Amino acid sequence: MDEEFNPKIIAFCCNWCSYAGADLAGVSRFQYPPNIRIIRVMCSGRVDLSFVIEALRQGADGVLVTGCHPNDCHYIDGNKSAALRAEFFTEFLEEIGIEPERFRLEWIAGSEGEKFARVINKMVEDVRALGPIRSDDK
Repeated sequence: MDEEFNPKIIAFCCNWCSYAGADLAGVSRFQYPPNIRIIRVMCSGRVDLSFVIEALRQGADGVLVTGCHPNDCHYIDGNKSAALRAEFFTEFLEEIGIEPERFRLEWIAGSEGEKFARVINKMVEDVRALGPIRSDDK
């Protein structure tokens, strides 16, 4: 395995909480690897399986979905929908031969910049340990 492998991570962050957490991580100068690309979505419940598959197809090595904590969703129960979908996503990825550890769902509030950085660091570390997705997996 290439020692210099730096996985590409796509993070879908809800507009109201976790995107603000990402912003707080930045302004607070919490350190995390630069190999993450953030895509702001209005709600974590809006993230569809096709988004995850397309991210992997386009070269991402891992996908992170972040949203408001349970019972704090600005769209009432969007994050509950995200949690149900996440269960399906992990099962689906396993079915098609992609390690389910390449996908993660996390609840991150706007005030949790340090948690955002910690989650990113852990995700990058875990995906780095898995190595790149084989081209025949995409």
